[in-house]
Amino acid sequence: MALIVVDVMPKAEILDPQGKAVTRALARLGHGAVGDVRVGKRFELQVDGPVTDALLAQVREVADEVLANTVIEDVVGVHVVQDAEAAQQGPAL
Repeated sequence: MALIVVDVMPKAEILDPQGKAVTRALARLGHGAVGDVRVGKRFELQVDGPVTDALLAQVREVADEVLANTVIEDVVGVHVVQDAEAAQQGPAL
């Protein structure tokens, strides 16, 4: 079983009030070295069977048509995580 991850971010020219709020909160907490934060979305699609180029193209199409509001957002990444269990544990910090 594999996991395909789709990352969606606001377009650069779109204001990101949630990102600005996080930036200000980090500064208040003493993390002033962080200059800017943008908040996006991560979608995890679990698939059975092999991940082929055709399947990835289909996922990219779904991402552009359903997962992202392409007026204000860009799909910035579509990648495969082979081990679905490791992906569910989240990234190591």
